[in-house]
Amino acid sequence: MLWIRWLVLLLYWGATSGEQQPEERGSVPAEVRADSRRQRSPPPVEPLDFGFVPAAVYDTHAYYEPGAVGLLFHIVHAFLYVVQPHSFPKDLIVKVIQQNMGGIKIEEWRKPENVVLLLQWLYYEAGFLICAAIGVVFLVLTPIIGMCFCVCRCCENCGGEMHQRQRKNVDCQRGFYTASLIATSIFIILGVLIAYAANHNVSTQIKSTRRFINTNMRDLRTFANNTPAQIEYLTSQYTTAKNKVLSELDNIGPLLGGRIHSQLEKEVVPSLDTALRMAGAKVENAIKAMRETKEALENVSSSLEVLQDGTAKLKASLSEERSSLSNTLSDPACTNGAVSHTCNSIRSTLSQLVVNADFSRLPDVSNALANVNTVLRTDLSNIVQKGYSSFNDTPRLVKEQTKNIVSGVKTMLDKIGTEINNFAKMFPVEASLANFTIFLNNGQKNIESYYPQVDQIDFYRWIGCVAILCMVVLVIAFNILGLLCGTCGYDKQATPTTRGCLSNTGGNLLMAGVGFSFIFAWMLMAMVTALFVVGGNVEKLLCEPLANRQLFSIIDTPFLVHPAKKNFLPGMLFQNPNIDLTLGSMYRECHENNGLYHALQLETMFNINSFLNRTVYNKDLAKVLEGVQVDLQDISLLEQAGRDNLINFANSGVGQIDFDVYLAEVIKGVTVVDLLSFSADLEAQTDNLPRGALENALKGHASSIRQIHREQVVPMEQAMKYVKARSTLSQSIRQLQRMSSDLPVKVTNILSAIDAAEYLITHNASHVVKQETKGYVESLVGYFKQYTEWVRNSLTAEVAQCKPISNIVDSMEIVACSFIIDSVNTFWFGLGGCCILLIPSIIFSVKLAKFYRRMDTEDVFEDGQENWN
Repeated sequence: MLWIRWLVLLLYWGATSGEQQPEERGSVPAEVRADSRRQRSPPPVEPLDFGFVPAAVYDTHAYYEPGAVGLLFHIVHAFLYVVQPHSFPKDLIVKVIQQNMGGIKIEEWRKPENVVLLLQWLYYEAGFLICAAIGVVFLVLTPIIGMCFCVCRCCENCGGEMHQRQRKNVDCQRGFYTASLIATSIFIILGVLIAYAANHNVSTQIKSTRRFINTNMRDLRTFANNTPAQIEYLTSQYTTAKNKVLSELDNIGPLLGGRIHSQLEKEVVPSLDTALRMAGAKVENAIKAMRETKEALENVSSSLEVLQDGTAKLKASLSEERSSLSNTLSDPACTNGAVSHTCNSIRSTLSQLVVNADFSRLPDVSNALANVNTVLRTDLSNIVQKGYSSFNDTPRLVKEQTKNIVSGVKTMLDKIGTEINNFAKMFPVEASLANFTIFLNNGQKNIESYYPQVDQIDFYRWIGCVAILCMVVLVIAFNILGLLCGTCGYDKQATPTTRGCLSNTGGNLLMAGVGFSFIFAWMLMAMVTALFVVGGNVEKLLCEPLANRQLFSIIDTPFLVHPAKKNFLPGMLFQNPNIDLTLGSMYRECHENNGLYHALQLETMFNINSFLNRTVYNKDLAKVLEGVQVDLQDISLLEQAGRDNLINFANSGVGQIDFDVYLAEVIKGVTVVDLLSFSADLEAQTDNLPRGALENALKGHASSIRQIHREQVVPMEQAMKYVKARSTLSQSIRQLQRMSSDLPVKVTNILSAIDAAEYLITHNASHVVKQETKGYVESLVGYFKQYTEWVRNSLTAEVAQCKPISNIVDSMEIVACSFIIDSVNTFWFGLGGCCILLIPSIIFSVKLAKFYRRMDTEDVFEDGQENWN
């Protein structure tokens, strides 16, 4: 048995259960959050296809259909039920075994508890004891009665007197005895046929036993040959889980990054949309303000340049014209009394020919314009798109951040695969199974070597049973021949003393049958009684409880063999009787064609589960996978240079412009006096002068002043009213004055909105990243769990299916009970019926022989007439 135990352990080195140790199952720590966020369930793990374990096909069909003889078997079973209607005495047998484990001693039976057990046993066996007692009585009395009967007849008593009394109903009596003997003989023949059928069934089924032996041996070889391939297939499928994990790690960017992006779209992106829209709106407003500021500054700068240049030219022209006009008024002609008043009047207005607005004193805005242009070169309008592109770039970010972890996991998985393969090579499974196959072949050869002896023994048995039946057949032959001869030779007209030879021979044959009945009946009954006691008890105490598996409950009774040994089977196989393994449970598992590892509960003796937990998904691998972290802190919507530009825009100097000075100069006229009015007044006063050179000269000055107005003043006025953007310089200045106070606020709002959007990405989205990272790691762990669960299920139902073991038990039951015990019981049932029927056969034969044998004397009537009718 020792080599069997080691073989069982070697066969199932690769077994594992699906139970994970608590410290190894918790590979991903639970995230404890201060806020009450809704926890999402992890995404479902994709089922892996590990294929099908190479299946073993067993040839044995442990099923027996007896056919027509099965009806006889059912009749015998019904008879045994009548004899023994009690249920299987499990408790009684257990008590007997437990109290007599040290050996049966005569003095022990005197103990009260043993006496009670004996009485209970006698009560259970009451039916068999009564029938056996009847058989013994029959066995003892039959030869005694036969001897007395012979002696009595020799003394011409007990019907031995060769004289037949005259009866009126003699024909009726003869007919009754003839019919009764015929009926009895028919039933005896039926009993002989039943016994012969049972005898022949044993010989026939013994040949079928060879088929059971061959198929069971072939199934055991199949079991031994397929098991290594099945175990190798289990270990090789680790590569399936490993390759799936490696594939997931190679695509960690699209997978994990895609999950993060998908969940962010559901939870964070709506809020981010709002934040980015707010930031975008503020940025657009700021950009609009910047562009308007730039436009206003450009307008102011260009207008100021034109005005300053025009003012300088106008100032020079007016100064020259004023000097020229003053020289003209200095003409002697103006000294004339009538003319002097007009000249003096004109001379008094010369001070009005000056520039009123002095634009040369206004500050330059070129520095502020340069600052605004610098800020506008920053692409603030791309902030929103950059925010969304940060999510679209999540797969690349994830792949970059987990690059070192992925390479570490790959190395560790390769190491785990190597450890599993090395561990598989530690056990010489194939060599052990090869030795087991050799053992099976040698065992089968040894069994087959006994076939000739078995056939010879069965032949002798068959001859012996036929010889026994021939005893009954001999009696039946005498009865039949006696009936034929007596009936054919009987003559109603013949008197008892004148009966013919044929009739007398029939009577003698009947008496010969009676004699052989007395000779053989007791021997036949002795055999019937012995077979009945043995076969009946074997059927009730072994075959029936084996058929309904109650026999296993006795063997599996705790502490049956020894008070300190709980279970018999694990104590015998594993030297550990405390394992909860029973013969009944093992048979049920094997009968359902489950794996031997599950049937024998080998995990209690050779548990590879702990090894796989240390290798397939160990603490080191869990620690590496826990390092899968994704950080979105590096996402920035606005670089530091852009922030500096915005701050510089707020400090561009627009607010430092002296807008009051600008407005004060803008509201002034170009000149102190309207040159057109001045020239018109000059011409009007000139008309009062006499014609001459002075009048012409003053009219020339009026024309020059009008020309200055047309060529210089008008463009300057146009420059003040219509700048490039069709707004007056005054409006541009006022716009700049209004916008300068809002610039710091707008810049602050932009920076605050951008900071809020970045915070939403880097902080508020962190729980999504952690949840999806945790789910991704759990999906990787789930592939290993699928593998271990598949191994457990395969070991339970597919690897080393132990159907051959239950087939052996069922085959032994069929051979021992259906082939042999049922046939033996049917044999004694038929033979016993013949023995019982020999008694009425003796009686009817003796009675009927009186009517056929030739008598020595007969009744004589006085009138000389004999009436036998």
